[in-house]
Amino acid sequence: MDKVRIGIIGCGGIANGKHMPALKKLPQVEMVAFCDIIEEKAIKAAKDFGVPGAKVFTDYKQLLEEKDIDVVHVLTPNKQHSFITVDALEAGKHVMCEKPMAINSAEAKKMLDAAHRTGKKLTIGYQSRFRPNSMYLKKMIEAGDLGEIYYANATAIRRRAVPTWGVFLDEENQGGGPLIDIGTHALDLTLWEMNNYEPAMVVGTTYRKLADTENAANAWGSWDPKKFTVEDSAFGFIRMKNGATIQLEASWALNTLLASEAKTILCGDKAGADMLGDGPDGGLRVNGEKFSKMYTFEPDFKASGAAFFEGNAAGSPAELEAAMWIAHVMDDSKPLITKPEQAYVVTQILEAIYESAKSGKPVYFD
Repeated sequence: MDKVRIGIIGCGGIANGKHMPALKKLPQVEMVAFCDIIEEKAIKAAKDFGVPGAKVFTDYKQLLEEKDIDVVHVLTPNKQHSFITVDALEAGKHVMCEKPMAINSAEAKKMLDAAHRTGKKLTIGYQSRFRPNSMYLKKMIEAGDLGEIYYANATAIRRRAVPTWGVFLDEENQGGGPLIDIGTHALDLTLWEMNNYEPAMVVGTTYRKLADTENAANAWGSWDPKKFTVEDSAFGFIRMKNGATIQLEASWALNTLLASEAKTILCGDKAGADMLGDGPDGGLRVNGEKFSKMYTFEPDFKASGAAFFEGNAAGSPAELEAAMWIAHVMDDSKPLITKPEQAYVVTQILEAIYESAKSGKPVYFD
């Protein structure tokens, strides 16, 4: 395979802001088909990112009938992730699905089962893993520098940045609010860094304390309280089977000056690390003790260096994610960093937080 032919399903914000620009930079990629229920969006995407003669559809099933498409990117509202992905896998396509994997674990399991059944490749769009600080920290952890990681804090907190476009505020289409939208990034990043995917128990709370505010200050303009049908904040306490503890914080609107998004704090028995320093994405700070003295250091990510995980060290996280995904599609020896089995556990934990918040009781895993 010297060219990978891609079909885009969903030509909205995440397609135009992340996936299509990143794919456009890969010479081995051709975007040959575009689908959106709003035809004008698909037409514009085809014009801006497609090869000459790229096809346009309003029905994704017609796109899946195209025999020359190798890969499909599912970039729709969350509710549609599962059935479109399953149909694409059954149609013989490899699939990149934007996060979260699905609106609940039952739908995510259908996707996972379909990938195993068809033998087609499936990944989920968690680009925070591909930041320089994330990948450097992963290398440190794999080298044993932090030792056993027994406590972590996964943070996705905004002071006032509620997304007011699309269906972000619609529980039916999204499955939830900030927890499933941005909390999912922080949780995925933390589990991946820890390499721990065995939860034992979850306790969660959700809040709607600011959602009903009229004319609220907000980064993207005031939201409509009548359309705000999801939580504005959610918090989870997760105990893993090996005894490790993770605290998860997610909010679009919280009265705090400590806003920090898609970050993690990790504490091991040899050293600790956090993404709260200066620099892009908070930089990276590592702390520990050596020769009876405490130390702190911050790696310099401005300097060029070796590639991470056989990928290009340059470029945005979205570009690196796309490059590594396409490399895996073309060559099985190339690593798939975001495995669907891992994304499935993320969805299970998010669902457990929502369930615990509703019942007021802990949720236990087998």
